[in-house]
Amino acid sequence: MSEERTTAVIQRYLNDLGGDAPAEPAIRMLLDRAVCRLHQLCASILWRGYPRLTRPPLNLQPDEILGALVERLLKALREARPATVRQFFSLAGQHMRWELNDLARRFDKQPTAIGIIDGSLPAQVDSDSGLNANCRRMIEVIESLPEDEREAFDLVRIQGMTMPEAAEVLGVAAKTVKRRLDRGLLLLTERLRDLQPTRAPADIV
Repeated sequence: MSEERTTAVIQRYLNDLGGDAPAEPAIRMLLDRAVCRLHQLCASILWRGYPRLTRPPLNLQPDEILGALVERLLKALREARPATVRQFFSLAGQHMRWELNDLARRFDKQPTAIGIIDGSLPAQVDSDSGLNANCRRMIEVIESLPEDEREAFDLVRIQGMTMPEAAEVLGVAAKTVKRRLDRGLLLLTERLRDLQPTRAPADIV
């Protein structure tokens, strides 16, 4: 793979996608360059949020989720024309959340994906039937965040970018990304407070 930064290459393919050349080659080259980052996203969510799904009888693997996400993006990019890397990752994040919704419907009796929000929130719930309601609620809360905070959360906590990478995509300073992420995490923690594990008073700092 080229040493050129991923964001710069993705922007070049997005420029090609917006031109007069046939869209299909540009779409495939775009997704080919972004696939490693998308695979990292799928693996992180699966192993941290749905560990039971990786064991028998389902044996779900990141490649299976990645295939579904890429298929979604292939279809979406035939109509959508994101002009910037920021818009592309926003589109990818949206489709990943839709894929999570599909997983919630398919695996109603599996653990929730709440662990992707913050280490203080539980990765599982005690009830086997808790995934559907809690996972959907989590996604709804993420969707309800203010745009700046939602984008920072998507890029750093879901898509696995570093602060500098997210800052480059958003066109702001890394410190600004951190402030937005911190605000987003605070809002998520407040709105999902009832899902946090109960701690004894002595454990509360």
